[in-house]
Amino acid sequence: MKLQATLAVLGLLLVGSWAQQPLLPNVTFPTCDSLEAQAAAQLSLDFINAQHTHGYKYTLNQIEDIKIITRADGTETYLMELEFLETKCHVLDPRPLALCPVRPKVETAVEADCDVALSKTAGVLSVTAFKCKTETETPDLDIPCLGCSVLIPFNDTEAAQLIKSSLDVFNKNNTLNSVFALLEVGRLSSQIVSGGAKISAEYAIIETNCTIDDDGVCVPLKHTVARHGFCFSEGLATSVNCQIFLPLEQIVDPAASAPAPPAPPPVLLHAHTAGPGFTPAIHALKHHKLTALHDPSASGLLSAESAESLEAVVPVVPVVPAVPVVPAVPVVDEVVVEVPAAPIVKREVAAEGEVAAEGEAPPAEEKAAVVQPAEVLVAAAVPLLPRCPGKVLHF
Repeated sequence: MKLQATLAVLGLLLVGSWAQQPLLPNVTFPTCDSLEAQAAAQLSLDFINAQHTHGYKYTLNQIEDIKIITRADGTETYLMELEFLETKCHVLDPRPLALCPVRPKVETAVEADCDVALSKTAGVLSVTAFKCKTETETPDLDIPCLGCSVLIPFNDTEAAQLIKSSLDVFNKNNTLNSVFALLEVGRLSSQIVSGGAKISAEYAIIETNCTIDDDGVCVPLKHTVARHGFCFSEGLATSVNCQIFLPLEQIVDPAASAPAPPAPPPVLLHAHTAGPGFTPAIHALKHHKLTALHDPSASGLLSAESAESLEAVVPVVPVVPAVPVVPAVPVVDEVVVEVPAAPIVKREVAAEGEVAAEGEAPPAEEKAAVVQPAEVLVAAAVPLLPRCPGKVLHF
């Protein structure tokens, strides 16, 4: 009796301590191509592009993974792995991202792999942290590409002269009655042609307080009121092509017929003069990188699957239509079909003198029993799609 009482007390203590433990979060794994994952990926892309205030806009290429952690209070944390690709639109280009062409591999594409943490509270999803690694994506070639363009550093001397001379050509020939200054170098490349190396330059410009008749020192206007542009030039700068954008405060959202909210003021990370934005070390780079880390205080969310072993995992798998279950060895139903014997024609009597009547059927025990198998339904195979990664949108 004492042993039973002791066991009962211990059991009550264990139940009580278990009841006091907080509820463990649930982890679900939606498919990477689900509407839920796509909406979260688009929100992440828009947020990261807004933080990226130099270089080019990025677009989504693939959702590589997603998991959702649901806490006891109902809040949800999305942890996603996303792959972005650089487009040909500068961050100041007002064109919608959907109209921006993706830079192909033959032009040395740039890829960014980002880990993103989002929070969903009261149905509202927002980005809380991200970290990105940006690198070039070279063409898949079995042999060296003769004559292909290769990236060169932003501080290349010959390219700097090309930018200066081509910008002088634009300022002397534009009809805007304004002088533009270099804002940042976007991309420099070199290609071996018959006459030697041909340099190509992409760069952003900004309107200054000078007119074409001024000879003094020109100072760039504020970003909200200045016109910006993006230029392309190559060779000896005999020609330059610049696309000029409206000031940020005059950009109209075509879907709203009203001025769009101003974009974040560009940070002159690549300023070529001096000041708070001057960063000489960055000039040795060959391509623009996304912001490496946002909100370091929340970077623990982006670490390698921390404490996942303590979480109650509830995987979400694609819904597969139900199909009939077929046993390994099909069971065959026996269907008895009575087949009447052929009519017997009247013949001479046998030894006993008995004659069978014409058309008379044989006795019941002579009826034949034929066994036929019932139709077996075979379920068509339904392929299971992988949960992740999702569809590749570009390459």
